[in-house]
Amino acid sequence: MDKKIAIIPTYNEKENIENIIRKVFSLEGDYHILVIEDGSPDGTAGIVKRLQVEFPERLFMIERQGKLGLGTAYITGFKWCTAQGYDYIFEMDADFSHNPDDLPRLYHACSEEGADLAIGSRYCNGISVINWPIERVIMSYYASVYVRTVLGMKVYDCTAGFKCYRRRVLETIDLDKVQMKGYGFQIEMKYSTYKLGFKVKEVPIIFVDRKEGTSKMSSGIFGEAFWGVLKLKMRKIKPRQA
Repeated sequence: MDKKIAIIPTYNEKENIENIIRKVFSLEGDYHILVIEDGSPDGTAGIVKRLQVEFPERLFMIERQGKLGLGTAYITGFKWCTAQGYDYIFEMDADFSHNPDDLPRLYHACSEEGADLAIGSRYCNGISVINWPIERVIMSYYASVYVRTVLGMKVYDCTAGFKCYRRRVLETIDLDKVQMKGYGFQIEMKYSTYKLGFKVKEVPIIFVDRKEGTSKMSSGIFGEAFWGVLKLKMRKIKPRQA
């Protein structure tokens, strides 16, 4: 059976973390979870440790000292998961904006439909976002239009953070050369996957804004993405040297 694991970065997610873990573990297909915990002062790590006693073979956690950024959290997770031999590695949020019931659809796009990267896409079938303010929807949608135009990458949801990678993609990308840390990280990873010749497929999802906890978005995140895309256009993407 394929080894599958979802990486979930956390910072102050005590309201969500137990529910999201139990929901993922309720799915058919033996999904594992790796939590990347950035020193949440609200006790998120303690909740995960309690659940590790209940799920010792399926639930793992890496604790980091302080809030070090989304991109570095995922890169830490990618390195751990590839070293452990997982075949399919997912990114997802802790707050249920990404519906765990869509994990099997992303897995199927890779395992059965030939994708190397499957993206849970808010925009490939129109706009499928619930409970976001209209200005945030517009900013996110047109951010993807901007990225698609500048980079020439045929992806409608360039900043999506709900994804499934085949292991070989993450073993080919030089993770130590990834430069963007915030939501620009999501763009850079998709572009690197695309430029290295892997097959990218978008899977339509419905994105629902969080009900519990607080958003980690900021204007600085979008600023990094805007300028980072221009720099990314100038870079030559090379595979990692073995």
